[in-house]
Amino acid sequence: MSINFHEVKKKREEFWNSSLVYKAIHDRLVKQGYHLIGTIGAVKRCHWTKEAVVRKRFCYKCLWYGIESHRCIQMTPVAAWCWNRCLHCWRIQPEDVGMHWDDTRPPVIDDPEVLVEESIRVHREIMAGYKGNPSADQLMVEEALKPKHAAISLTGEPLLYPRLSELIEEYHKRGLTTFLVTHGTRPDVLKSLVKEPSQLYISIESWDKESYEYFNRPLVPRAWELFQETLELIPSFKSPTVFRFTIVKGYNDNEKALESFSRFVEKAQPTYIEVKAYMFLGGSRGRLEHSNMPSHDDIRNVGRILSEKTGYKLLSESIPSRIVLLSRIDKPIRHGKGCPDGVEHPEKYAPAFSKEYEELTD
Repeated sequence: MSINFHEVKKKREEFWNSSLVYKAIHDRLVKQGYHLIGTIGAVKRCHWTKEAVVRKRFCYKCLWYGIESHRCIQMTPVAAWCWNRCLHCWRIQPEDVGMHWDDTRPPVIDDPEVLVEESIRVHREIMAGYKGNPSADQLMVEEALKPKHAAISLTGEPLLYPRLSELIEEYHKRGLTTFLVTHGTRPDVLKSLVKEPSQLYISIESWDKESYEYFNRPLVPRAWELFQETLELIPSFKSPTVFRFTIVKGYNDNEKALESFSRFVEKAQPTYIEVKAYMFLGGSRGRLEHSNMPSHDDIRNVGRILSEKTGYKLLSESIPSRIVLLSRIDKPIRHGKGCPDGVEHPEKYAPAFSKEYEELTD
């Protein structure tokens, strides 16, 4: 397929200028550092991509799974669409711009090859900006121009993109691994994936239907029940699976929540559990408080409790990201060459500069 990027750009500009609502969303996305790809997809440079080339510090995906942080594309096929309006999410939501749009149904279906090619091109353009930077490792900058991984997450719900299987396949055809992150409200899409991602993440914050309705604020009926269906699907995946429990201090760090989380694990038997702190970022700052962001000690404690409840081994941590890893296998499956002994020695690759959550100031 020959892609006319001039036409892609023209179509994108026409779409985002087609209404005052879309223009407001577009301007907010650009202000927040997103680069639009296709029509409604996006790429954003990750904090750890910069840290890798400038300070040789790496993200937890490098520590545990071998993903080279500087060669990782952070992307989404649907920048502003999701079936939830979670309180902790940094996704742009109607209340953030004082306007309404149907954020449950993406109005455009981009070609997967366009999204993949543009995401690679944009990542290269971003990383090329570090050429000549005296603080950057120029060998790593050159490596970054040849990305090896795509994190299909960033913002929005990727399962709302109907050509997701093709998107994953296009990345794999180019030699890139893929991590897919979802809230699991579309078990039908997960069930129909012809091509699995290299690793599948289910993001979890709530522990029962009442808490889900309050915190995740679903926009569709039966969202909690659909999430339960997703839990039943997890054992059928051949790729490694992860339950990422995002801990919001004062909300889901209590005994009742953690007991339910352990039952989810028992039911689905994911390969790993990641316990991660909520980040006080983006639109969530208007819905939650800075005090809702746990310390790393808080995360360690939750990790220890979940380890005891589930029998999963507490294997590693990344203090700067406020995250710990639990696993039902002795050693994580690695998808790349990064941080070879990062599980055992995270301090070597991700030293903590302070007790602050550094992404907040990036």
